[in-house]
Amino acid sequence: MADPTTLLEPSFEEVIAAIEQAVDLPAERRRHLVCSLRQIAKWLDRPTAVIPARFNAVEMALRQLHHARLGVEAKTLANHKANVRAALRWFAEEHDMPRRGMRLSPAWVVFRDGIGDRHLRQRLYSLMRYCSARNIAPGAVNDSVLDEYWRYRAETTALASNNTKRRLMARTWNDCVAAIEGMQRLTEPPIKPKAGPAWDDFPEGLRTGIDAYLGGLSKSHRGVSGRRNRPCQPATIRTRRAELMAVARMAVRLGVPIANLTSLPVLLHPDVVEPVIDAYWQKNGDEPKIFTIDLGWKLLRIARETACLDQAALDRLDDIRASLEHYRRAGLTPKNLQLIRQVLTEGMWSEVVSLPNVLMQQARSAKDHAPTKAALTAQLAVAVAILTFAPIRLANLVSIELGVNLIKPGGPNKPYWLVFPHYDVKNRVDLNFKFDQPLTDLICEYIHEFRPAVVRGSNAAWLFPGEEGEHKTANTFGIQITERIEKAVGLRITPHQFRHAAAATWLKHRPGDYETVRRVLGHRNLQTTVDFYCGLQTTQATEQFGKLIREKIN
Repeated sequence: MADPTTLLEPSFEEVIAAIEQAVDLPAERRRHLVCSLRQIAKWLDRPTAVIPARFNAVEMALRQLHHARLGVEAKTLANHKANVRAALRWFAEEHDMPRRGMRLSPAWVVFRDGIGDRHLRQRLYSLMRYCSARNIAPGAVNDSVLDEYWRYRAETTALASNNTKRRLMARTWNDCVAAIEGMQRLTEPPIKPKAGPAWDDFPEGLRTGIDAYLGGLSKSHRGVSGRRNRPCQPATIRTRRAELMAVARMAVRLGVPIANLTSLPVLLHPDVVEPVIDAYWQKNGDEPKIFTIDLGWKLLRIARETACLDQAALDRLDDIRASLEHYRRAGLTPKNLQLIRQVLTEGMWSEVVSLPNVLMQQARSAKDHAPTKAALTAQLAVAVAILTFAPIRLANLVSIELGVNLIKPGGPNKPYWLVFPHYDVKNRVDLNFKFDQPLTDLICEYIHEFRPAVVRGSNAAWLFPGEEGEHKTANTFGIQITERIEKAVGLRITPHQFRHAAAATWLKHRPGDYETVRRVLGHRNLQTTVDFYCGLQTTQATEQFGKLIREKIN
């Protein structure tokens, strides 16, 4: 186990001690500065003894603090940040400390001044300061020193510490010491080898076959079951192209002559696919990663849709797919699980659910002097409100049409219903959501008071109108929703993740009730819902167990 990293420069703890003993600062000023230093250290969840006493060392971490998650007002957090900046500035001036790191020793000053290119100097400054503080002479810098510095850099600074940055530093060092006698060169981490030959080097028949297949995906097409599918999204087609190109390049790397890959059927043949899948699997480790698992069924599906292989070859591809599916893990991705943990934190989801009323109040305040800005804020209020009550997909959200999807079947004074026929839903399931009166009132206020400012003279009935008579684009609106929520409550959640939040919230109060979750999310079968959210049962079980233990202690 590595020894704990010790700072090579003054820390918050030393700044606090210096301020408490400073006679040139008024008592109230000393109290405020010390309070802010300790409070920021508490919010960063780090001891004051390991936080560098430089503002640029903590600036990035301070930016990530959000007042809503800390339970304070935005002004309070801003005041604490300003006090920390002032305290560190005072400490640097009082003790003649450089504000961007340790002062260089004479030997390192000579080395620095010998580098004529200021960009090269900038890249090496952090390494120079570290070595200077450790009394390591320029001539003694070697790979072991760089290893030690890289560990220190990763543990005590916000600087990037990946292989790319290390390679750049080693290369810069080698360029600077090439003409200096007695200086040691550093080993540059190898660059990841290219994935294979250029795409234009592959036979025209293969490229034409793949283009034809992808061109079919951009139109209405029949799937394996014979059902007519809607055109695929451009992003889906780009992903499929990249996957097929990766398979072709991997096949060449494994020894398949590039001239032999003359067509899509040749590429999809099990004799080519099997070693490619094995290579990806070996690269993944003991268990295949999701990319490798998905690649198995995707290649089988392409072969079936294009009917380019005989049944024996299809059966072999299906066997390959089945061997991979054995390793597929049910449940949410780590990224979505991280979100669920935040959603299930006491009070977090309540802030998101309450946000539409806050945003609408902001829209009302800005309506007279900034009508367009107010309308955009009201749009976001309605969008968040709808997503919390009806966790639909983003494509459905932006395409809500008044009188078609948003209707009042009971009459003008009755609540809204949000409806989507099965042919407008990704998995062909009818969606019906009955809204309550407060949500109906919120939507009505937006439609009558704010929406006219953004319709831009169009007669289209989109709930969220965009440019040239169309609805807002999914990408733009999704980003706006995510950023506004994060700014307001400190939770970064995409529109699609509202579906996961809805499932987690319901299962927290109704453990095991997957059928209701299935209906709310519009899944075609129950197993899909169970596979996604079965892991949440563990969270609920451990929470109940913790409560039981606490009761026993008390």
